[in-house]
Amino acid sequence: MTNSRKKTASRRRAPAQPTDRCRDASRARRRKRSRRRIALAIVLSLLVLLAAGAGWVYWQLNGNISTFDADGISGDRPDDSSKGQNVLVIGSDARTGGNSELGGGDKGDIGRSDTALLLHVYADRKHAVAVSIPRDTLVDIPPCKLPDGSWTKTRRDTMFNAAYSVGQTAKGNPACTQNTVEHLTGLRVHHTIVVDFKGFAKLTDVVGGVEVCVPQDVYQKDLNPNRADRGERIFAKGEQNVAGQKALDYVRIRHGIGDGSDIGRIKRQQAFIGSLIKKVKSDGLTPTKLLPLANAGTKSMTVDPGLGSAAKLISFAMSMKQIDLHNTKFITIPWRYQGDRIAIVEPEADALWAALKADRTLDGKDASGKNGGKKPKPSQSAEPVSGDGIAVAIHNGTTTGGLASRAAKALTDHGFMVTGTGNAPSQNHATTAIEYGPGQKTQAETVARLFAKAELESVPADGITVTLGQSYADNPSATPSPEPTTVPSKVADGARSADDDACSNLSYG
Repeated sequence: MTNSRKKTASRRRAPAQPTDRCRDASRARRRKRSRRRIALAIVLSLLVLLAAGAGWVYWQLNGNISTFDADGISGDRPDDSSKGQNVLVIGSDARTGGNSELGGGDKGDIGRSDTALLLHVYADRKHAVAVSIPRDTLVDIPPCKLPDGSWTKTRRDTMFNAAYSVGQTAKGNPACTQNTVEHLTGLRVHHTIVVDFKGFAKLTDVVGGVEVCVPQDVYQKDLNPNRADRGERIFAKGEQNVAGQKALDYVRIRHGIGDGSDIGRIKRQQAFIGSLIKKVKSDGLTPTKLLPLANAGTKSMTVDPGLGSAAKLISFAMSMKQIDLHNTKFITIPWRYQGDRIAIVEPEADALWAALKADRTLDGKDASGKNGGKKPKPSQSAEPVSGDGIAVAIHNGTTTGGLASRAAKALTDHGFMVTGTGNAPSQNHATTAIEYGPGQKTQAETVARLFAKAELESVPADGITVTLGQSYADNPSATPSPEPTTVPSKVADGARSADDDACSNLSYG
């Protein structure tokens, strides 16, 4: 080997000097920092893109949402005693915003409610029940706000759907319907949602249609009774998938099936909603699936201010994700025919509202999240009546002498303060009436526990006045029964679950 080659080999084999090792380590650290910076920049860029995307989504959904004026919600509301949530869902047939093409009717007509249900989500967030209220139900509509800022007077024995039309506006009056439901049920309505025809049809398109069952062949005349001939068949008997206009036609059909009543149509609407819930759950509650659904829903939805943002709506929707299909029930308010109208049946209806207020399921289980889902013990009863701090005036509305004094003693025995007794302007009252001023409903309900079948009425003046009726004269010792621990079987037995067979129990008559 030559000297030059030996020197070269020697240089190659020579150990690195300290300065060389430091220089190499420094270069390696710089390369690692450079790689970390690149990785961090990529991650930050992705986060920025994701955040921008989420922000765009929320911005888009927020832009879709319409809210109604909360000033129209009554100041005289039931106590918020339940940890559950009550949501009023109104199906509107307003003709504005492209809805007239789907539902027919004059674009200049006033807004009307086509269907309504009160959804109670139990405190355990594992059970829910939707109570349908027929539009022809006779109810008392409490004072409601008009477009000019004034308030109406209480209207008695009026069809339920008239509440939505108070004020005669194209968009309707959801606040008045909410007031009416609270007055009827004694339950605080936490949220109100109005869905119009257009939104409903779009929702079914987004989920790819809903499985329904038609009890018999349906023709054009069944959808439009004013038609001269039967027309073409629009639904064949049996199970089928419907979406868009077809889905809308299905839930609107009233004539030609069963007894042709609104009550029968409600049964099919309940089956449809159950099928829709089943479809959404089967598709999975993922952002990919929920975003198109939320986008379609919010475009044709009007809500109370409490749900007036995408964040609030999504939070509310996700709070119900643990509710099982079998534990999602549908019933109709206890009813009977009164001529061509619907009357509410008592005491079954009161028992239903009491059960919901106490977070008891239709079969009597405790769904408040406190008792492990057990049924209340039979020995449980209503708490003793205490009138401490409640002042009451008593008027005798009958010809029975000394009745006011007798009632005064019953009240003072329970701690009430009687401010005065006397005769009512007329002595032909059949039942006892309890009038109460603003903010005194809870106190009036306590008074009513001593007077069986007493009717409560809100008045503008302060104070609570009991006008005794003949029912009290006939049986002054009668008091309301303790709250029932279960909903009457004839109400519970008619319930439908969201997982029920699509073809079962679809009509009356």
